[in-house]
Amino acid sequence: MAEEKKEGWLNLLALTTVILAVCATLATFKGGGHSTKAVLSQSQASDQWAYYQAKGIKGNLYEVEAMRLKRELELAPRAAVPLLEKSLADVEKKVIKYDTEKAEIQKVARGFEDTKASAQKHGAAFGLAVIFLQIAILLSSIAALLKKKPVYYLGLLVGLVGLVYFANGFLLFLPA
Repeated sequence: MAEEKKEGWLNLLALTTVILAVCATLATFKGGGHSTKAVLSQSQASDQWAYYQAKGIKGNLYEVEAMRLKRELELAPRAAVPLLEKSLADVEKKVIKYDTEKAEIQKVARGFEDTKASAQKHGAAFGLAVIFLQIAILLSSIAALLKKKPVYYLGLLVGLVGLVYFANGFLLFLPA
């Protein structure tokens, strides 16, 4: 049997296909990691918002108590005023405490929401990279089977788009 002469561009095709496959694999892992981070951040944000609601309910109870004490102060005999004023001051401190805690919890919850949004942006870019890189690998495989350079060039073009999205997954330089 006569051995076929191997065309030089097929070596380049094999090398670029391996590079595209490695990038597709990395994009898959990075995208999955960002997806997990988005889900965890959403869960943590939800926990913080539930905590915020609990603090709000407790704070509201103290606000109602403060209103009740103010009303009692208006109607109370002079002898009861100092005790009611002390109770009112204590309750108003609790109202302020819960408002402060709610503000801190809200800040933490919004931080988790920001982390989730960022992870979703990164994950989406990696997802697009995987799509384009897989198509490029497919076109490269077809080019190798058919030994058609135009199909290989098309695969390179699609692979380049995939590599741009792959880089965008790290840097987010393309608009969303």
